[in-house]
Amino acid sequence: MLRGLYTAAAGMIMEQRKHDTITNNISNINTPGFKQGNAVSRSFPEFMISLASGAGNQRTSFPIGKLNTGVFAEEDLSLYQQGDLQETKNPLDVAIVSNIQVPGLQFDGSGKTITANGDKIFQPQAFFTVQDTNGEQRYSRNGKFQVNNAGEVVTPDGYKVMGRDGQPIILIDPATNTFLPSVKIRPDGQLLDEVNGQPLLNAAGQPLALMISQVNDPNRLIREGNGLYMINPADQATVTSITPNDQVQIKQGYIERSNVDATQSMIDMDSALRAYETNQKMVQYYDKSLEKTVNEVGRV
Repeated sequence: MLRGLYTAAAGMIMEQRKHDTITNNISNINTPGFKQGNAVSRSFPEFMISLASGAGNQRTSFPIGKLNTGVFAEEDLSLYQQGDLQETKNPLDVAIVSNIQVPGLQFDGSGKTITANGDKIFQPQAFFTVQDTNGEQRYSRNGKFQVNNAGEVVTPDGYKVMGRDGQPIILIDPATNTFLPSVKIRPDGQLLDEVNGQPLLNAAGQPLALMISQVNDPNRLIREGNGLYMINPADQATVTSITPNDQVQIKQGYIERSNVDATQSMIDMDSALRAYETNQKMVQYYDKSLEKTVNEVGRV
């Protein structure tokens, strides 16, 4: 009986975490570049049940089947499907359109494929590269940029946008040494002077361009909040720079909308709520059964 009580309680905890994930998706439905999260659940380790009979050397057993002892939310995976583009005509609003392919593989609409050996492979994704307040490299799909008082291109939360040279991008007119109010961004990420169309240069005289990072296995990314992702140092080798052959394009004057499906999210939220209530009623049933066992059966 207690096993059933624990199983129902585990189901309640799992549905609560699933509900929290869906709520977070809905609350970020208008956040540029937000990627929907999915709570992945799995059962606790199974064990085999057998019926044993007899004694001594005559003892025999017959397998009955497997028994699950509950369920838990294993992890929260992000869905990296391309979001719709929304035109803003703001020159500092930038969106990434990516469809990076891997030779010999065909990805489905969710960005994954299963090989003949049964291995699951996810489609590589492109991200803006930014620097957080601690000077550490992070990744984001939110391209709603702005310029701070130092002329640096930053995210809405003040994180510095990195260039291909590995340094923060500073918009300075090389001729007058003054800050540029706006720039033109080519599809490959290179920054040009909007007036004369000349490439903008960094302090070393090299052309300025956005650093677009390719994450070969996006499920290794870790959400940090504020639209930022980090990756463990051990997995840093899976992050590379995009090449001209990659199907990645920068769209200036657009932002990428979140890929959250509002209708499906509401359906999933209602389903999680009903499953939670079902497990809750099972907990109440076991509680009443235990009460009767203690107060009535024990009396006999």
